[in-house]
Amino acid sequence: MRPLDGTGAAELPEAGLGLTDDAPPGASEEPAAAEAAETAAPGRCWLCRSSPCGSCAQPEAKKKAPCPGLGLFYTLFSAFLFSLASSLVKKVEDVHAVEISAFRCVFQMIVVIPCLIYRKSGFLGPKGQRIFLVLRGFLGSASMMFAYYAFQTTSLADATVISFTCPVFTSIFACIFLKEKYSPWDALFTAFTIVGVILIVRPPFLFGSDTMEINESYSVHLKGTFAAIGHAVFAAMTLVILRKMGKSVDYFLSIWYYVALGLIEGIIVLFILGEWSLPYCGLDRLYLILIGLFGLGGQVFLTKGIQIEKAGPVAIMRTMDVVFAFIFQIIFFNDVPTWWTVGGALCVVASSTGAAIRKWCQSSK
Repeated sequence: MRPLDGTGAAELPEAGLGLTDDAPPGASEEPAAAEAAETAAPGRCWLCRSSPCGSCAQPEAKKKAPCPGLGLFYTLFSAFLFSLASSLVKKVEDVHAVEISAFRCVFQMIVVIPCLIYRKSGFLGPKGQRIFLVLRGFLGSASMMFAYYAFQTTSLADATVISFTCPVFTSIFACIFLKEKYSPWDALFTAFTIVGVILIVRPPFLFGSDTMEINESYSVHLKGTFAAIGHAVFAAMTLVILRKMGKSVDYFLSIWYYVALGLIEGIIVLFILGEWSLPYCGLDRLYLILIGLFGLGGQVFLTKGIQIEKAGPVAIMRTMDVVFAFIFQIIFFNDVPTWWTVGGALCVVASSTGAAIRKWCQSSK
C-alpha cells in the first residue's frame, strides 16, 4: 500500500497545477496556490474537488474494507495448520523432539532472513530491547521443544488441551511482572483450568488404579503432561515479554531471535543427549519439511487474522485447535478420547474462552 499511496500523492499536485493553469489572467497567484494545495490534500477528489467525493470515496472504501469474517477464517485456517503440524510431530516418533525443533528453526530461518533484509530491520534490534529479545528467543524455543515432546509422549488431544492453559499462566505472570490487575474472574478461570488438567491427568490417588488403563504407560503419560504444562508456562512468559516490548520491535526481528536462539539451544541439547541424527526414512524427512511448512503457514495466517480482527474473537476461534486435535487423533491414530479428556477439554476451553471474552469486553470499553 505504501508505493500506491506515494504515487497517488505525487500525482495530485500535478493535477492541481494543470487545473489552475486555466485560471483567468487577472486572478492572483495566492488563491491559485491555495486551491492547488486544497486539491492535493489527502482525501479530496482531484476531479470534483469535494471532500469526500461520492463517486470516488465509495469505491476506495470498498477496496480498503476487509471482507467480513476474513480474520476469523484466517484464524481457523491457522488452527487447522497448527493441528496438522502437531499430528505430523506425533507421526515421526523415531526423531527426537529437539531434532524436530532444530529442523523447524532452520526451515523458518531461510524465510525470515530475506524478510529482515527487505524490511531493513537489522539483526540485533534496539539496544534497550535486546535482553528481552534474547529471553523471548530462549523461552519461546524451549516452549516449542516441550510441546513437541508432549505430542510424542501423550495423546494429541491431551497435549493440545493442556497447552490451552497458557492464558491462565499469562494472567498470573502479567500480574507479577507487569503489575496488571488479577481479578476474581481470573481466579475463577484458573480454578476451571486446574479442574480440566486434573480430569486429563487423572492422578491415581484421586481416581484409583483403574484410570491408568490408557494406551501408553502412566509414567510416559505423566511425562507428556508435565511437558505440556511446561510448554504453557514458557509460552505465557514469552507472551508477557512480547507485551512488555510492545510495538517497539519489528515482528520479524522477534521471530529471528526465536529461530536463531532456538537452533543454538537445540544443538546444545542434542550434543548433551548425543542423539543428533537425520531420519533414515524418506517419509520422515518429508514429515519434517511439512512440519516446518505448516508451522510457518499457521503463524502467518494467525498474524494476518490478528491484524484485521479483534483479539477477542481471534482468541475464541483459536480454541478450534482442540476440535481439530480430537478429529486428527481419531482419523490418523484411531485413538478415541475418553470422557475424562472431553470433560477436561470443556473446562479448559471454557476457561480460555471466558478469559478472552472478558479481555475483549474490557478493551471495547
